[in-house]
Amino acid sequence: MSKLDIRPLHADLGARITGVNLRTDLDDATVAQIRMTVDDYAFLVFPNQEMDDAAQLSLTRRFGEPEPSHVAKGEGKLEYFGTIGNVQPDGTVLGNTHKKTIFLTGNNMWHSDASFKETPAFLSIMCAYETPAEGGATLFASTRSTFSRLSDDRKDELDPLIVIHDYVYSRSKVAPDAVSPQLAATLPPVRHKLVRRNPRTGARNLFIGSHAKAIEGWSDAKSRALLDELVEETVGDEHVYAHRWQPGEVVFWDNRCLIHRGEGYDADKYRRYMRQTRTRGDGPTLGE
Repeated sequence: MSKLDIRPLHADLGARITGVNLRTDLDDATVAQIRMTVDDYAFLVFPNQEMDDAAQLSLTRRFGEPEPSHVAKGEGKLEYFGTIGNVQPDGTVLGNTHKKTIFLTGNNMWHSDASFKETPAFLSIMCAYETPAEGGATLFASTRSTFSRLSDDRKDELDPLIVIHDYVYSRSKVAPDAVSPQLAATLPPVRHKLVRRNPRTGARNLFIGSHAKAIEGWSDAKSRALLDELVEETVGDEHVYAHRWQPGEVVFWDNRCLIHRGEGYDADKYRRYMRQTRTRGDGPTLGE
């Protein structure tokens, strides 16, 4: 088993991990140790890793079932990768006004990856290859930390609530026609617990973000007031970790208890190429 060197990054979340090569050192004991570290820190940075798509997909499978891209599925294709950035497979670069660049600005809203699926994502795994010299950070905040700061009465009030998550709702904030009818048909609204629980540690957290449309049984206005309030309580400056990407990094984050958003960058000036895979969660949150 590899001996992990774990250095915390922020009081609420995150650790920098060295002492492991993610291509060669993943025996069962090391995988188990990394999974436990995910439970504890929620966000892990592995610097100086040599990766490619084949190695990343193999890595992803060691931590769970790879989750197919919802965008590709809406086009009738099976694809496990998403590109975060403006560099295309042929090496060309898309600028700020391209439709694909604008669509990706939806990632600049606070969200949890794939919370709009009945079985939402567990881990997101990002490999950074080219990163801009300015901008392009990703901001992370812990909804587990938020929940721990609430009063007992507030926790009891929130615990039974069900939230409707809706991809069409969130992406329509980017542009009214951002989601094709074909894609929308594959992603109907889903019901999730507002308060989730880590199955190993028992720690509770909020499940919120831009895909969270409404509280079941509440008016739109009352729902929005609560959901927006919970996000604001989560993303105060002192609770946000800003990750400034470096080439060669592999980053894991736990979508069960983190929300994140992109900071944006100048796609006319800089190249950005990062590849993301995700692992499927254990099942619908209503069964947790």
